[in-house]
Amino acid sequence: MSLTTTTKLHNGVEIPVIGLGVYKVEAGTDVYQAVSSALEQGYRHIDTASFYQNEEGVGKAIADSGIPREEIFVTTKVWNDEQGYDNTLAAFDRSLNRLNMDYVDLYLVHWPVPGKYKETWKALETIYEQGKAKAIGVSNFLPHHLDDLIQAATIKPMVNQIELHPQLAQVETRQYCKNNNIIVEAWAPLGKASYFDDPVLQELATKYNKTPAQIIVRWDYQNGIVTIPKSVKATRQQENAAIFDFELTDEDMEKIDSINQDKRIGFHPDEFPY
Repeated sequence: MSLTTTTKLHNGVEIPVIGLGVYKVEAGTDVYQAVSSALEQGYRHIDTASFYQNEEGVGKAIADSGIPREEIFVTTKVWNDEQGYDNTLAAFDRSLNRLNMDYVDLYLVHWPVPGKYKETWKALETIYEQGKAKAIGVSNFLPHHLDDLIQAATIKPMVNQIELHPQLAQVETRQYCKNNNIIVEAWAPLGKASYFDDPVLQELATKYNKTPAQIIVRWDYQNGIVTIPKSVKATRQQENAAIFDFELTDEDMEKIDSINQDKRIGFHPDEFPY
C-alpha cells in the first residue's frame, strides 16, 4: 500500500485514497512548487477549485512533471457564484482552460447553493456524459441536500467532500453516504493542526511512534475516507503520506472517535452566507 493505493467510486473509477489539497496555497510559484514536490514524492491525487484561484499553477506543475496525465487524479470545483446550468458549463470550461487539460477526473459542486444546486448538478451530468469529467460529486452536502439532489438526479453523486476530522466526525453524513454508495472525502482532515495536543492523539502518536497528523490520516484510511491534507512543505507532505506501515486497533479507532465534538472550522452548510 502506498500513495497509489485507490478506492473505487460507484462508476468504477479509482481515486487515490490520499491526495494533496491546495486551498489557500498562493497562485504561481507557491502552488507550482507544492504540487511539483508532492508529485515527486509519489502523490497522484491533486485537489483544487476555481475559488482557490490557483488552477493554472496546478496544471503547469502536472504538465511539467513528466508523469502521464492519466496517472494523476485531478479534482476541481464550481464555485457558488458560478452555479446554475449554463453558468456551470461555462465555469467548467474556464477551469479546463486554466488547468490546460482536456478533462478532469472529478468535478464537484463546491457548496449546496439554495435554489441552484440541482440545476448545477444537471450541468455536471452533461459534463460527465460528454466524458470531460471521469466522475462527478458534491462538496459540503448534508443528508437533506443529498436526498433532495438524488430525487432530481439521473446520476447519483460519486463523492461528497466534507469538512471531516476527529473533532467533526460527521457520523450521520458518513452513514448516509455509505448507504448510498457515495465515497466520503475529508477536507481540513487535520483540523488545521489546532488540537494535535489532544491526549488521545498524543497517546497514540507515542504508542506507534508516529505524529498526530499520521494518526489522523490513518484513522481516515481505516474508515474508508479519502483524505486530502494540505501542505506546501515537502517534509510535511512526506509525513502525511507515511501511514501505510502501521495499523490502529479497533480500540484505538474508538478512542479517536471519542474526540468528536461536532466542532467545525468552516461554515455549517445551512449557515453559509450564500
